[in-house]
Amino acid sequence: MDIKEKIAELERRDREAELGGGVKRIEDQHAKGKMTARERIDYLLDKGTFQEIDKFVVHRCHDFGMEKKKYPGDGVITGYGTIDGKLVFLFSQDFTVLGGSLSGPFGEKVCKVMDLAIKNGAPVIGLNDSGGARIQEGVVSLGSYGEIFKRNVWSSGVVPQISVIMGPCAGGAVYSPALTDFIIMVKKTSNMFITGPDVIKAVTSEEVTPEELGGAMSHNTKSGVAHFAEESDQAALDRVKRLLEYLPRNCWKSPRSIVCTDNPDRTDEALNEVVPTNPRMPYDIKDIILNVLDHHEFMEVQEHFAKNMVVGFGRLKGMVVGIVANQPKYLAGCLDINASVKCARFVRTCDAFNIPLVTFVDVPGFLPGVNQEYGGIIKHGSKIIYAYCEATVPKVTVVTRKAYGGAYDVMSSKHHGGDINYAYPTAEIAVMGPEGAVNIVFRKEILEAADPDATRQKLIDDYRNNFASPFKAAELGYIDQIIYPEYTRPKLIRALEMLKDKKDSIPARRHGNIPL
Repeated sequence: MDIKEKIAELERRDREAELGGGVKRIEDQHAKGKMTARERIDYLLDKGTFQEIDKFVVHRCHDFGMEKKKYPGDGVITGYGTIDGKLVFLFSQDFTVLGGSLSGPFGEKVCKVMDLAIKNGAPVIGLNDSGGARIQEGVVSLGSYGEIFKRNVWSSGVVPQISVIMGPCAGGAVYSPALTDFIIMVKKTSNMFITGPDVIKAVTSEEVTPEELGGAMSHNTKSGVAHFAEESDQAALDRVKRLLEYLPRNCWKSPRSIVCTDNPDRTDEALNEVVPTNPRMPYDIKDIILNVLDHHEFMEVQEHFAKNMVVGFGRLKGMVVGIVANQPKYLAGCLDINASVKCARFVRTCDAFNIPLVTFVDVPGFLPGVNQEYGGIIKHGSKIIYAYCEATVPKVTVVTRKAYGGAYDVMSSKHHGGDINYAYPTAEIAVMGPEGAVNIVFRKEILEAADPDATRQKLIDDYRNNFASPFKAAELGYIDQIIYPEYTRPKLIRALEMLKDKKDSIPARRHGNIPL
């Protein structure tokens, strides 16, 4: 065979591999509103940068007639390329090949790119569209999943890991995305569940559709498993690109700063009116967040889950920051189980990847109730404490209104390592709200007063002015500055500029034991 024949053979094998499961299955994929595995890679990566690895790998199974069902690539496309010039490694599961099922060689391909990502300090992106383990391979496929899970753990906090669910993801397969930093799901065409509707019906007699059980909105609103829900494959891949704008290549790098074209000294008198004078009135904390960030741009994470807590990414003078905020519009901004888990996870993600934290505080306390106590609010609430105390990135806090009791402590207070802690004049920092405190401390005086209601109200007003005001905390050094709301943006920027070379550490140890 001369060189021309060898080149022709290579071209033939290339075409065969790029055809996946064949024209009919590609048409079926498109009919479902889904892109093919290769189309997804082409859309996601910078044009012409994809370098494929293991294009001609095939499975080694000879049981159940599998020796007659061999496809080059074996159901997953792996390799590397760039997104906006940044190196990334990725794998894209091909549903047109044996339903994207995972075999031994399939798993080996995925592990190879994950190993390369760790060695080279670059993000890993998984495009998931698979029926799960290849049953014909038995425990071999399970072993491959185990190897992938192990590498997810090894990569955790070292390089960013992003999972995009673009079709089915069931059984043990769901644990790999669950171990990654962010999960993006496509509405109506993707789902995740440990056991499917048929098994659930057989075991518990419950009837549920795949969409209800594990669709994008179920996991974005109810379980909190996913972080984003997008309308299409293209929108999900666009989300990956945007998310990577806020993340560094690895834990030893910092996120890329950009030239800021939004005035860092910009102020807005409207901020003085956002927080109501009536402490019982709700308001939208996003009115403050959007106002202070560069160009009013905020990428919220898990926006449909635990709405009493807001987390996400933005920039201040071009610097990437992670935003954490109580949301008075929902549950008065109380901390409950879901909000605690959402907050703690985001704080630890930011700390792992050198992203400074800006925390806006308006929290009346932890949500009371039997369900919360039985559900473990003590344990879950302590996750926020753990996350903030462990975090060594710059931490800037703004108390906008209420900061009561233990909830004051946990929300990046000075006692938990807050570097710069601001408060608005509307801030109320105390062991509990004035009403509750007066009922306990002055119970006897109120009962014996000629006009109990008037006496009680006067005591509440006195308590709010003298004990729940930010000035008491400022006198103690717990608040570094009481600021005019309109100056929030320049104050945050100056604090972060001062902290940009911060060095901090916690005691050396094998690893902490977070209350799981």
